[in-house]
Amino acid sequence: MRSGPVNAISQLEIREINVYDLIYKHLFLFAMHRNIDIRLLRTFAVVAETGGMTSAGRVLNLTQAAINQQIQRLEELFQRRFIERSRRKLRLTPDGERMLAHARRLVAMNDDVWGTMTAPEFEGELKIGVPHDIVRTLMPPILRDFANTWPRVQISLVPGTSLVLLEALEGGAVDLTLTTEIGCQPHGETLLADRLVWVGAHDGRAYARDPLPISVAGASRLFRQAATEALERAGRDWRLVCEDLNMLVFYATLEADQTVAPMLIFTVPDSLQVLGAEYGLPKLPAFNINLYAPKAGVDALASEMASYVKDQVVSRYRRTG
Repeated sequence: MRSGPVNAISQLEIREINVYDLIYKHLFLFAMHRNIDIRLLRTFAVVAETGGMTSAGRVLNLTQAAINQQIQRLEELFQRRFIERSRRKLRLTPDGERMLAHARRLVAMNDDVWGTMTAPEFEGELKIGVPHDIVRTLMPPILRDFANTWPRVQISLVPGTSLVLLEALEGGAVDLTLTTEIGCQPHGETLLADRLVWVGAHDGRAYARDPLPISVAGASRLFRQAATEALERAGRDWRLVCEDLNMLVFYATLEADQTVAPMLIFTVPDSLQVLGAEYGLPKLPAFNINLYAPKAGVDALASEMASYVKDQVVSRYRRTG
C-alpha cells in the first residue's frame, strides 16, 4: 500500500496549520500590546497636573514608588520618554506634552462613559463652601470628575474661612460646606484627619530668623491661632508678615523665603518644603476636614454630592496605617 503521498499532504497541512496558528498568536499579542491601560494614563495626567510624584501619590492614594512604576510602564509601552526627572521638579518632554493632551481626552472619555452608564440623572445647581486653604488642592479633581458624571449640574464654589462658611450654611447661602477644624461638631462628618505642619522654601533660611516671620493662608484664624500658641509655648518670638485672602501672595512669600507658614500636609505643593522637627519649630496639632449639611436635611442632589465628595476625599487623600 502506497501511503507516501497521503503522509506528505498531511505533513504539509500540519505545517500550514502551525503557520496560521503562529500568525494568529502574533496578531493577538500585537492587538493586546496596543491596548492602553486607562490607569496609566490617569496617573500620568495627575503627575503632569500636580508637578510631582509625591503630590500625585496623595491625589491617587498611591505610594511614590507605585506612581513611578506606572509612569515607567507607560513609557515602555510607547518606547518614549514622557517625563524628565530632577531632584525638585518634573518636566514633560515634547513627547510628554503630546501624550498629555491625548491622556486627558481618553481619561475624560472613560469617565464620561462610566458616569453615563452607571449614574442617575441629576440636574440643578449646588453651592458648596470650601475653606481657602484647601480649595486649590482638594476641589479641582473632584469638580472635574463630578462634572463628567453629572454634566447638567451647575456647581458654584463659595470660598471663606470655616467659621464664615458654617454661618453661610446655617443661613441657607450654601447647600453643603467643608471646613478645616480641630475636632468636629455634632452635625458634621470628618472626612480626613491631617497634620498641620510648618512649610517654607527649599533650602530656605526664614525658619531661622528671629522673630520668626509667618504667613497664614486665606486668613485662617484657626491655623494662625494654632501656630502662634505653639510658638508662644515654645518661647519663640514671631511676627505676622502675610495674612491675605489672595493665595498667590501667600505662596509668593513662602517661595521667596520671606516667611514660613502652617499648612495641612496634603496641601503642600512640591515647590515648598515641609520643615520637620530638625528645624527647631514647635509641633502643630492635627486638623480635620469636615463635611456639613443643613441640620434640616438636604434634597437628593445635595445628598448625592455629599456622598460623592466623601468618597472622593477618602479614596484620593486618606492615608492608611
